[in-house]
Amino acid sequence: MIITVNGADHGIHSPLIESMHRLRAEVFADRLGWDVNVSNGLEIDRFDICDPLYILSVDDKNNLMGCLRLLPTTGPNMLRDVFSELLAPGEEIESPLIWESTRFCVSRSALSERTASRLNRTTGELLLGLFEVAQKVGLKYIVSVYDAHMRRILGIAGCHAELIGEPKRIGNVMTYAGLFEVGDAMISRLRAASGIRDSVLYPEDSRNVA
Repeated sequence: MIITVNGADHGIHSPLIESMHRLRAEVFADRLGWDVNVSNGLEIDRFDICDPLYILSVDDKNNLMGCLRLLPTTGPNMLRDVFSELLAPGEEIESPLIWESTRFCVSRSALSERTASRLNRTTGELLLGLFEVAQKVGLKYIVSVYDAHMRRILGIAGCHAELIGEPKRIGNVMTYAGLFEVGDAMISRLRAASGIRDSVLYPEDSRNVA
């Protein structure tokens, strides 16, 4: 099940938000060795103060299974402000109809559950939640920066992108920027790969995700 949390909801969902930042520290600092800021076991960066929309995958006991972050491209975002080298000279990705997805991660406890297509189930749920939310609020595209490993996972999920600029090696990994079209076709492919037939959004979120 997917729960969406915006700035106004932080007090209601503070345990989940803390679990999210703790999971991000475990994945990006401990597991992947990224150079990220971790304080008191929590990974928090400057984009977390920009009132992002968090998409959280939880189990039936409200334990966090995975998460991602959404930010409008009309404000601060990682592609423009951190990974601008992936853009062609003079290229800009900025529109109220394009939001950026970052900090996608899955709990270690959820890594083993796979679908028939070998897609991790929580990954499938997060991707469906991302595009269900995007469609409900009228977005046209999701933009994201991702590495070669994630590119393979997105391919398994049927989550295909239009590449932006040229892929580059950043640190030790090949890094890509892609535009993902929001719509029924994307959601249908994700349902086929994940085996999830119904909406993944928590009922309250399916009425109001903004």
